[in-house]
Amino acid sequence: MTMTCGEATIRLLSRYGVSHVFGIPGVHTLDMCRGLTGGENAGAVQHIQARHELGAGFMAEGWARATGEVGVAIVISGPGVTNATTALAQCYAESLPMLLISAEPPSDTLGKGWGVLHEITEQKKVTEPITAFSATAMRPADIPDLMARAFSHFASERPRPCHISIPIDVQAMPVDEMWEPIALPPRPACQLDMIRQAAKLLTHAKNPLIMVGGGAVDAADDIRAIVETLGAIVTTSTAGKGIVPDDHPLSLSAGVVTADGHDIIAQADVVLAVGTELAETDSFAGPLHIPGQIIRVDIDPLKITDQFLATIGIVSDAGIAMQALKDAIAGHSEQISTQNKAIIASAKAAISTKLNASEKQHVRLLALMRAALTDHTIISNDACQIAYTGTFAIPSRAPRSWFFPAGYCALGNALPNAIGAKMAKPDHDVVAVAGDGGFMFTMPELLVAAEYHMPIPMIIWDNGGYKQIRDDMDARQISRVGVEGITPDFELLAKACHCHFIAPKDADQFTTGLKAALAADRPTLIHICENDDWLCQ
Repeated sequence: MTMTCGEATIRLLSRYGVSHVFGIPGVHTLDMCRGLTGGENAGAVQHIQARHELGAGFMAEGWARATGEVGVAIVISGPGVTNATTALAQCYAESLPMLLISAEPPSDTLGKGWGVLHEITEQKKVTEPITAFSATAMRPADIPDLMARAFSHFASERPRPCHISIPIDVQAMPVDEMWEPIALPPRPACQLDMIRQAAKLLTHAKNPLIMVGGGAVDAADDIRAIVETLGAIVTTSTAGKGIVPDDHPLSLSAGVVTADGHDIIAQADVVLAVGTELAETDSFAGPLHIPGQIIRVDIDPLKITDQFLATIGIVSDAGIAMQALKDAIAGHSEQISTQNKAIIASAKAAISTKLNASEKQHVRLLALMRAALTDHTIISNDACQIAYTGTFAIPSRAPRSWFFPAGYCALGNALPNAIGAKMAKPDHDVVAVAGDGGFMFTMPELLVAAEYHMPIPMIIWDNGGYKQIRDDMDARQISRVGVEGITPDFELLAKACHCHFIAPKDADQFTTGLKAALAADRPTLIHICENDDWLCQ
């Protein structure tokens, strides 16, 4: 059976388990479109039309966040690639498996600067710093090799995005063979002698503490068992929220973002850090200070010897290592959980007394949200002040239920992330939260959610612009510039985008409206204004 290389590429994606791709077709991707339209040579892949390539990239990111599976975006060369690059960079920072497939100008023009359509003379170099690899397929036979490389990486290494470019003439070349996926390599497994060393250090510690990040999301049950066996305090990065329920009596939640949390971490004599970079972006309260011994468990060997040098460094998939560690400490008789529960309760109480006026309003709304949502509802956040507060103030009770762009901290991801998550998990409730400024970055993606009848509540926290930057300017006595401006009439905007709209006037209207939005036939814009009377009560 003969097909074009573009068709064969889509068919191969399907054979690697890809069911959806996000993007906007263009003149340079027409042969890939052949494989998306249900024809004789089409793969079983559904194309989701975004309204901007940035949105397409963020949708692929949302798919990856929700599932841990590869999110795929297909874009044109040149502007399609540069538009999607922010999402690539965010997936790189957040260790998410995203595959960007792009067109490229004809292969005989590459690097020559002839001014052909969508020309970037060395397109792969645009994305090399923010991908595990970026490569151009110069002939059809390169495609299965590059796909094998990408999916092997996703399966067995710290997931980073990958970018494969296919020149327009290569896409049109005939393919006479049926490309098959390779058998994927396993994830790295720990050495049991190192697990035994870690178990000994933890069980002999006077004040052990556990820190978990996004790399540990598939080890949730074993980590919770380890926490309870040791009686240890556990805290998380933003990506680790929900691995142990945030309202567990031994959980400081994402307390690493607070000064009180830093004080508790500094008192630990042994810290078990699992699937976390311990990075600057995991903390809103200055650099971490970890004077105790550190056991690091990470799939990335570079993390064992970075700024927080491991006493014991275990290079392993977190799921494999945590199951082994759980077994190694079985039978340990903990004697510290009572005092640690009291420490956690005291710290959370102290944090609640230090909230500023805006944070108190955030907490009120977040509490109403928590009461109205299931434990497995996905809350997809932009980088905005209410999300900063939510990191420590709203309990997440399941992994992959709190999306927050901590590492790269892009704006505009909340709505397209939510769309990607809802596509991946249609039976899960999904809520998006953004500030009025960040929402405008990808506002047109409302049309995608409306087109697919997605009951996504889009909560807009309207604080009159980019308030975090405004507050920072005020604190440093810098005259405000570029942080305030007019906003749309959100009710008319919702109507124009085929969405429902509510502007609640009290807590009951918000709760009722949120529940109705989750059962609606389309998205609902929920407009919340900071300093409304009902939030300040």
